[in-house]
Amino acid sequence: MPSPTSTARPTLWIATKNRGKTREFKLLLAKWALIRDLYSYPKLPEIKETGDTFFANAKIKAVTLSQELCGRLILADDSGLIVPALGGHPGVRSARYAGPQSTPEKNRRKLLKKMVGLSGSGRKAYFQATLVLARNGRILGTKSARIWGLITKAERGSGGFGYDPIFQPRGFRKTFGELPASLKKRISHRARAARAIGTLLSREIKITAGKV
Repeated sequence: MPSPTSTARPTLWIATKNRGKTREFKLLLAKWALIRDLYSYPKLPEIKETGDTFFANAKIKAVTLSQELCGRLILADDSGLIVPALGGHPGVRSARYAGPQSTPEKNRRKLLKKMVGLSGSGRKAYFQATLVLARNGRILGTKSARIWGLITKAERGSGGFGYDPIFQPRGFRKTFGELPASLKKRISHRARAARAIGTLLSREIKITAGKV
């Protein structure tokens, strides 16, 4: 079935101000909808991620935003990097790993420092993404996916965002920071979760077409 034209596609609101995530979702979901993020609504109250799991945080964002933007179809993502040798850290605190004033660079430096001396299986890690689709405060569906790899000993590449320059996915010799965006679109945790939720998303977009 051919994709809808850009004028026919409804809007899918992504519950994020992370422009890196927004770019990825545009690549992953553009055939279904026009992708917008919270930069379009600067006066919305801050959504605090107080959950202790990826699902809990994605649910908070999806439900809260869908109540604020009544009638809109909302997709929230919570994702992060898990290093088993570090007890699962950074985990749900991946974006704030280096503290309240975290930046991606500070987070990567802290993680590399924590992993000094680890080698082989001790450097295994995985990215996990959990997506929650909601409208009017009601969860319509959720999907999760992950990708395993290794944490490199130094940053490599300037592509992607977050921990991408130090994550080498299994089966590849380059980090996400070095691999082309077109490849990451196919293999990443977020890409896999997006494909998994595709059928549900397609159905809901048909329902909301012409309403947002």
